[in-house]
Parts: sequence; structure tokens; C-alpha cells
Amino acid sequence: MNLIQVVGARPNFMKIAPLFRAVARRGFARQRLVHTGQHYDAAMSEVFFRDLAMPAPDVFLGVGSGSHAEQTAAVLVAAEKLFSAERPDLVVVAGDVNSTLACALAAAKLGIPVAHVEAGLRSRDRSMPEEINRILTDQLAELLFTPSPDGDENLEREGVPGAKIRRVGNVMIDSLLAHLPAARRSGILGRLGLCAKGYGLLTLHRPGNVDDPAVLSRLLGALGELAREEPIVFPVHPRTRRRLSEFGLSAAGLRLVEPLGYLDFLSLTDGAALVLTDSGGIQEETTVLGIPCLTLRENTERPITVEVGTNQLVGLDPHRIVAEGRRALAGDGKRGRIPDLWDGHAADRMAEAIERWRPGG
Repeated sequence: MNLIQVVGARPNFMKIAPLFRAVARRGFARQRLVHTGQHYDAAMSEVFFRDLAMPAPDVFLGVGSGSHAEQTAAVLVAAEKLFSAERPDLVVVAGDVNSTLACALAAAKLGIPVAHVEAGLRSRDRSMPEEINRILTDQLAELLFTPSPDGDENLEREGVPGAKIRRVGNVMIDSLLAHLPAARRSGILGRLGLCAKGYGLLTLHRPGNVDDPAVLSRLLGALGELAREEPIVFPVHPRTRRRLSEFGLSAAGLRLVEPLGYLDFLSLTDGAALVLTDSGGIQEETTVLGIPCLTLRENTERPITVEVGTNQLVGLDPHRIVAEGRRALAGDGKRGRIPDLWDGHAADRMAEAIERWRPGG
């Protein structure tokens, strides 16, 4: 089998790295790793390849930044040329970024089957570009790998035949469990002068949170108030840093640091008393690590982290953020359990499914 696996932005890397290794162990396919370049600088891309021990990409499309339309179009054009030349048996895409949809669309229009890693997740909020990417990619895919029962249910409700759906578990947790020992040796806590369980960790990058100066100002005020209780470490996404500068806003009281590699960030997550985030994958990682997580959104495409895990949706209400944050920092945050099949073997189950699916297999 000729297999192309696509990465474009840092959330993809943790999902594709374990699958790439699992396919290599089974030896049934010639693999090509394609990096679209949606995240292209060292802080957002290169360090993740190093930390996750991923091979250098076979192909780098180099599309760079732009609006959603510009970025999606650039990947679509470049991917169509590549797939036309390579004619793979299967294209594997992951998650919900613009590269995911563009490569799925390019392959589908060429009659090349698509496998979608992390299929079926829904926030039911179509103001989020990621939701559009998820829905359309799932409609194009031939193999849909879901992390949890809600993924299966969403797909079936949307008319996806059950024969295409494989519940394999959460492949991001494969990366987490494989690299957690190395992360705990990273030394980032010492470099930042932090004590385990003596700080909070923050990520903030979604357009709805950072592109409106009034919303961003309210969030920063609440987070600054929490930081009076314990240090709040804030690795600042490039988009957020630009908005802080454009709006003339100060993140007073927060410990701002540059974007971190996978191992350093995982170490900070593991050592935190509390994580505050508007990211999707971090909701899953904190659930597995048993860390209370406050999601600064009104909805989530990962409801299982709320239903059984450590995640709470607190929205954008400063009073609720501060109240729940203080509770967690005091040691009384939400507890939960690890969902079924989040066991570090999702990639093996995906590789087996791909091998069984292959033409003539």
C-alpha cells in the first residue's frame, strides 16, 4: 500500500506520530509524510517534530499563513498536484485544521480514499472554523477513526454508514503516555522557578477569545485576579501576542513565556494545579493526567471530558472563571476518570484497520 499521512499544524503532530510508527512496525505500507506548512516556524512546528521523534517530512508544501480561504486554497492546489503525481492508495488526515479539509477535498476529487483521524467530534457551533472543517472532512472520508462514543453517534446521525466508522480511542493519548517520562525530565519547572502543583497553566488563542478587545480584556482581568493566588504561566500563541500588541492590552500578573515544545508543555501540564484553556486537545490531556481543567468556551467538541473527565466549561464569565479557578488552586478542582480506549494503543488499532481495509487485503 502507498500511504500518505498529512500534518499541517501542531495539533496534528501528536495524532500522526504514533500512527506513523504503528504502520512502520506492521510493515504493510510505503509511507510518505507530507507537511503542508500551515504552522511553519520553529516554535510552532520544528520543535514538535524533534520532541515527538518524527521523521523529517518527505514533502513540505510550504503554504504558510493567510486567511482561512487563502490557506485552504493554497493547500488544496498544492495537495492536488502532489496526489495526482503520487497516486496514493489512501490519504490520512487528522483533526480539524484547514490543512485537514483541504487535503481531504483534494484527495476525494481525485478519487483517492481518505482516512480521518479524530472523526465525529462536534461542538455544534458553526461560528468555529474548525467545526466546518470537521463536518466536511467526515463527509469525504472512507475510514473514520473516532476517539469516543459521541463521535460514533454524531456520524451515524449525519448519515455516515456504520461500516466506515472505527472507534479506536484517542491517539493523542498515545503520544502523551509514550512521552510523559521524558517530559517529566525536561526541567522546565526548574527553569521557570515553579513548584509542582504550585501554579496554573493558561493557553488562549481562539479568534472568539482574542480577536475582540473587550472579550480579551475581560479574560485577562479575571486571569490576572487568579494569578494573585498562584502563578499563572502563559505560553503566548503568536496570534494572541499580536492582538495584545494591537489592542494595547497588558497581561498584568501572568507569567508570559514563548510557545513551548511538546515535552516542555506536557511537563507544565502534568505539574499544574489547574489548566485554563480554549484548546481542544488540552481538555483531553488534562483528563488523562487528572488535572482540573477550565475551558474558556461556551461549548466543546469533546464532551466526554466534561461528562467523565476533569474538564469544566466556564465560558467567558469572569466571576465564574475566578471562582472555579480559586477552587481548583485550593485543591478542590473537578476529578474524573479516563475514558475507555484512551490507553495508549489507539494507533495500533488504526494501523490494523488500515491494513485490513487495503485493496485486496
